[in-house]
Amino acid sequence: MPRKLRLEFPGACYHVINRGNYRRDIFQTIGAKAAFERCLFEACEKSEWVLHAFVIMRNHYHLAVETPLGNLVAGMHWLQGTFANRFNRLRGERGHLFQGRYKALLVEDGAPLGMVGHYIHLNPVRAGVVAVEHLDEYRYSSFWYGGRPKSRPPWMRFETVLAEAGGVRDTPAGWASYRDYLSWQAEEGPVGKSRAYASLSKGWVVGSAGFKAALIKDHNVAAQARAWESQGANEIREQAWEELCGRALKILKRSNSELAVGPKSETWKVAIAVFLKERTQASNVWLGQRLKFGRAKYVSRLATAMKRASPQPDELRRLRGKWAT
Repeated sequence: MPRKLRLEFPGACYHVINRGNYRRDIFQTIGAKAAFERCLFEACEKSEWVLHAFVIMRNHYHLAVETPLGNLVAGMHWLQGTFANRFNRLRGERGHLFQGRYKALLVEDGAPLGMVGHYIHLNPVRAGVVAVEHLDEYRYSSFWYGGRPKSRPPWMRFETVLAEAGGVRDTPAGWASYRDYLSWQAEEGPVGKSRAYASLSKGWVVGSAGFKAALIKDHNVAAQARAWESQGANEIREQAWEELCGRALKILKRSNSELAVGPKSETWKVAIAVFLKERTQASNVWLGQRLKFGRAKYVSRLATAMKRASPQPDELRRLRGKWAT
């Protein structure tokens, strides 16, 4: 039986959940949690996602993610595949790391998205890992970043979650108020009681009856989403890759005409490929064509060798440094 297509469109928000295969504790160690967080943050940057909330537990994770480019599937494929490869390579293991296909519930913006954020932040409390008054000590959750604004990536945004907790402000006092709000939720609120919050992780959508009805009524949404994924989204992604490639050429003071001249393995060309692979989801096929490498396998081989090189080539350091500034 074929799998159902994910419903994707620009600006869609999701509650994403997955567990370890056979409920295995894949995130039992601090190192595993940290590695998954790094992959998640890389995926957000590559995919241009907005991360409203996340938590990494011992055997599962939750995300509240917004996809301005309508690219949940591509981003999740990279996130789970990359983490599984790194995890298995480090431990010398093989096989499926996650229990199967991740669950992704469409979430209505506003109060439903805020509710999902509260539900995610309360996961360590419901699991008995930490008391609600010490929730900011649980390291691998977006709540930890609330009181540490200097540590936050730019695409981690709390406006909706805080607005839907009574309009508290993004200040130390505001986060103390939000913790009090979550304490109430844990005891009496709608995301603190199991029967009430079950709908936040089941079904296909979290939102009002009107939101659901609109999606159901517009029964060509799925067709539009498929068309977007196969045409519009691809065009927009490739346009973004092209723009970044042009910036990289400019930084290295190179021109398009130079790409077709000289050997495929020229350091500056490989540096651009590595830079684009780090910052985007540009495929090896696209990079091979755009940078005149020829076959995609050469891109993968040369990029991997450069990333492992020590010291890193000056061209790659220049690209990374320029982007950082």
